[in-house]
Amino acid sequence: MSPSPPAVAPEYTLAATLGFELLEVGPERATGRFAADDRVKQPLGLVHGGAFAAFAESLASVATYEAVASDGLIAVGLSNHTSFLRPILAGTVHADGRRRHRGRATWLWEVDFSDDEGDLCAVSRVTLAVRPAPGG
Repeated sequence: MSPSPPAVAPEYTLAATLGFELLEVGPERATGRFAADDRVKQPLGLVHGGAFAAFAESLASVATYEAVASDGLIAVGLSNHTSFLRPILAGTVHADGRRRHRGRATWLWEVDFSDDEGDLCAVSRVTLAVRPAPGG
């Protein structure tokens, strides 16, 4: 069964708007990055917490979806908890996600965010619901 075309063109999604880049996507690990530029910052010049949370969910969702799509399933966010440890003001935000649980109906991912020096800056835990694809 082939997946249906996306409802929104990829270039118009939140991920594209914020410049999220996926580097490695697999069923157990996913990595990526985004520039700490003005479009992802809050007024004080720090990368906005919402950018971390959005990227964690995007990374985990794409990795899970790619693992389950051939079975006629989709992955959608169920829970997202992000803790912030230190700010990022410039450079690149690096994400390293690891799948912690692969269940029939839920997957759990943990995503570590670091700065260009490799310092841990935020940690996200994302739970995804795995469900039948609409119309499938």
